[in-house]
Amino acid sequence: MASKLRQLQSKACQATQFVSKHGSTYYKNLLEQNKQYIQHPPTVEKCNELSKQLFYTRLASIPGRTESFWKEVDYIKHLWKNRQDLKVEDAGIAALFGLECFAWFCAGEIVGRGFTFTGYYP
Repeated sequence: MASKLRQLQSKACQATQFVSKHGSTYYKNLLEQNKQYIQHPPTVEKCNELSKQLFYTRLASIPGRTESFWKEVDYIKHLWKNRQDLKVEDAGIAALFGLECFAWFCAGEIVGRGFTFTGYYP
C-alpha cells in the first residue's frame, strides 16, 4: 500500500512539474488562438453588458424555438393521421427516439438519487 502511495505521489509531482514548465506556454497559445473572442477592456461593466446581451438574445429566440416545436408537433400529428402509410424505417426511428428519451429519464433519476440504483439510503 505504501508503494502505491509513493507511486501516486511521484506521478503527481511529475504532473505538477510538467504543468509548471508548459502551462504558461499553453495558456499564451490558447489566448492567441482565440483573441477574436476577447473583449477589450476586460472590465466588470463589459462582462455585465455581455451577460445581458446573452440573456436577452436567448429570450428573443424563444418565439422561433416555440414555432419550431409546434411545427414538429404538427408533423407528428400528420404522421399519426396517415399512419397506414408509415414505413418501417420511420417507425424504427420513432421507437429509437422514444427509447432514448426513456434512457435519459432513467439516467436522470439515477443521478437525482445520488447514483444509487435502488434509491435506498443506508
